[in-house]
Amino acid sequence: MTRSTTPSSTVMSRADLAFQLHEWLRVEDLLTRERYAEHSRDTLDAVLDLAETVATRHFATHNKRNDQEEPRFDGERVHLHPEVEEALAVYSASGFTGATFDEELGGLQLPQVVASAVAAWFQAANCGTAGYPFLTQANAHLLVAHGSPEQVERFVRPMLEGRFFGTMCLSEPQAGSSLADVTTTATEQPDGTFRLRGNKMWISGGDHEMGENIVHLVLARTAGAPAGVKGISLFLVPKHLVADDGSLGERNDVVLAGLNHKMGWRGTTNTLLNFGEGAHRPGGEPGAVGYLVGEQHRGLALMFHMMNEARVGVGLGAAALGCTGYLKALAYARERTQGRPVGAKDPASPPVRLVEHADVRRMLLTMKAWVEGGLGLVLYTARLVDEEQTAEDAAAREEAHRLLEVLTPIAKSWPSQWCLAANDLAIQVHGGYGYTREYDVEQHYRDNRLNPIHEGTHGIQGLDLLGRKVVAEGGAGLRLLARRIRETTDAASARGGDVAQDAAAVQAAADRLVAVTATLWSAGDPRVSTANSSAYLEVAGHVVVAWLWLQQAMAADGDSDLHAGKRHAARWFVRCDLPRVHPQLDLLERLDRTVLDVEDAWL
Repeated sequence: MTRSTTPSSTVMSRADLAFQLHEWLRVEDLLTRERYAEHSRDTLDAVLDLAETVATRHFATHNKRNDQEEPRFDGERVHLHPEVEEALAVYSASGFTGATFDEELGGLQLPQVVASAVAAWFQAANCGTAGYPFLTQANAHLLVAHGSPEQVERFVRPMLEGRFFGTMCLSEPQAGSSLADVTTTATEQPDGTFRLRGNKMWISGGDHEMGENIVHLVLARTAGAPAGVKGISLFLVPKHLVADDGSLGERNDVVLAGLNHKMGWRGTTNTLLNFGEGAHRPGGEPGAVGYLVGEQHRGLALMFHMMNEARVGVGLGAAALGCTGYLKALAYARERTQGRPVGAKDPASPPVRLVEHADVRRMLLTMKAWVEGGLGLVLYTARLVDEEQTAEDAAAREEAHRLLEVLTPIAKSWPSQWCLAANDLAIQVHGGYGYTREYDVEQHYRDNRLNPIHEGTHGIQGLDLLGRKVVAEGGAGLRLLARRIRETTDAASARGGDVAQDAAAVQAAADRLVAVTATLWSAGDPRVSTANSSAYLEVAGHVVVAWLWLQQAMAADGDSDLHAGKRHAARWFVRCDLPRVHPQLDLLERLDRTVLDVEDAWL
């Protein structure tokens, strides 16, 4: 058996990615499908090699500078330090912007699960710089799915070439996450365009001087639209208008009102944008020129194409930041000497490495279980996207879609909670040094703290899971999840040994989750049923990650250190972490009303 050494990279573990992609998720099976037939194991590995190289040499090298020299607005334009644009030029030239897009659009046509593994390298290396292309990719995916051929030709192609960037403009200062309260208006013009007026807040990548253009996807209301979310439409609003021949035209009436100054994730501009205030007058008139995407009043449904991709992307970013924090804590613990073992009698004996102390091992093992479990959850979800899009059997595509619906809020929120907790432990392993800016782990914690907030908070994801996803179609998604878990636990039980013991614990937790779901909805009052939906989300997330850890443990059937580590992390998670769900299930089972009954004067 090979012996452990300091990992070759503290950005991401290439060995873990290879295990998850090839030994567990078996991505080579996708290569028999027409969409991916031009790829081989060698080409996939070459793409991952390139991602590691670009992320390490061009992204990680300015991560600290991104944090220390955040974007600056002088009242006229935004200033970024030049390494950001330089890194993005290399990223685009490497073809990563078009990773999953059709070859006819200039894309690489990679499986989504491989593209997610690629993205993990960049999120771990420098989430601030990585934010720009990842928003652009999600924007372009929506337009390919729902835009007109002209919109795809005029705006998507330049995005995939790295010339244009993209954003999503949902929130407003007065509305936050309550999109039903959006007030931005869109007035139709004789030529079929619209003029938009309003304000959008928290817009990542909303303004900068990189590239030639920024393509905003904006939620707004047309005249006479119904109240609430049913009256929202989606518009494409470029920073600069684009002529029929693809050349840039007039400056559109979209202006930066100011930058938000964040706790972390400082490298990505975060903006307040004003639409239609008259600072610019395209065509001699005030108002931001916008183009309707899809049909009127279906804007939120269309935007969910981008939002769901972004939500899984948030989970991926959280897992990636957790992974790099874990790897840096592991490397530090293997190198730093401090203290002596319990029971050591000779004060003159040399100090031992931190990793030799039991409590440090506890923290490292906990981190490993959380971050590799979180990464596995997101990669598994990405594998479902491939199944939904390319499976030859219609029933398989439908099952993948149904399971993806249930897992999306979990894939967003579980890594955002527990990989952030892993970053907290990474600081603890470093001790006092971890609390200083000289070491990376304090920045990783601050960067990751955004992920439980944006693209829908934990509370929103909990309501989505319990209030919609597990009851949709009469609970078909939850029944499918339960069946998939049962298939895994049956296979593990048949193997015997440790995995059989762990399978029993996973199955018991899954059975309780299904039973408690029915109990919650038997209350007859949605307020009572969903009062503790965040606890429900945590329980469901832990059950799902335990299920996937059981799968990883069974796939790790070799005698290498990597395989042994996988089995040990799975055992730790199931035996030491999964039991936390049972007190939460008790809370849910008794339809606890405490949060409903408390009055605001008591808080």
